[in-house]
Amino acid sequence: LFGGQIVGQALGAAARAVSRDEQVHSLHCYFVRAGDPKVPVLYEVERTRTGKSFSVRSVKAIQHGKPIFTCQASFQLSQGSPVQHQFTMPAVPPPEELLTQEELIHKFLQNPNLAERYRKHLNKIQAEDVPIDIKPVNPPDIFCSEPQEPKQLFWVRARGYIGETDMKVHCCVAAYMSDYAFLGTALLPHRQYRIKFMVSLDHSMWFHAPFRADHWMLYECESPWAGGCRGLVQGRLWRRDGVLAVTCAQEGVIRVEQTPNQSKL
Repeated sequence: LFGGQIVGQALGAAARAVSRDEQVHSLHCYFVRAGDPKVPVLYEVERTRTGKSFSVRSVKAIQHGKPIFTCQASFQLSQGSPVQHQFTMPAVPPPEELLTQEELIHKFLQNPNLAERYRKHLNKIQAEDVPIDIKPVNPPDIFCSEPQEPKQLFWVRARGYIGETDMKVHCCVAAYMSDYAFLGTALLPHRQYRIKFMVSLDHSMWFHAPFRADHWMLYECESPWAGGCRGLVQGRLWRRDGVLAVTCAQEGVIRVEQTPNQSKL
């Protein structure tokens, strides 16, 4: 099961247990067991606390009678404050000037010298039915195994039209998008290794400002640390007008083959 899908569905379940006027401002999740894509997921919601300004809901995602995922989401009634600041959005080309992930893959596949293992990997990505549009700002060179800085930028949006609706819906979709290619940021300095196992351990999000998940947003990802078979990644989702909409963080297990890949060139 895709982790972002579980996070988004759990948030949707929690949102049904609060009033319409309360909006999610943060969620903290743990992936505790592997999911089974062959059976439905039961989401069990506990009304942990309902206060005057903040409400907390706890969610368990259950399969085969055992929790595969736990989440706590906090909701807040709208409140104004003069205490406001944010970072500055990175200066990048607009999405209209960039190729989509599908277009980039198609371009790579046209190369007759593409190694067969890369071709299989790209065909596998191309075959996935991903419900989001992605435009990398600086696409990695798949022919190069040189270490890269653990940072990446890409424009993302949900495919199709969601429209003006309850902000909770857009937050659920953003939860899905936030997990896509996120942990891979921690691998950029270690491209010489072949990945044996990679899975998310936890995922946290903080929602700062209203946004439309079906409009282009810039996803700024960076990995400040990796070690002990774990990698930490942080991300920021920016609206096109420069407003910081969402902040994310995730830690995951990363296991690689100890011997670096040897170039066949």
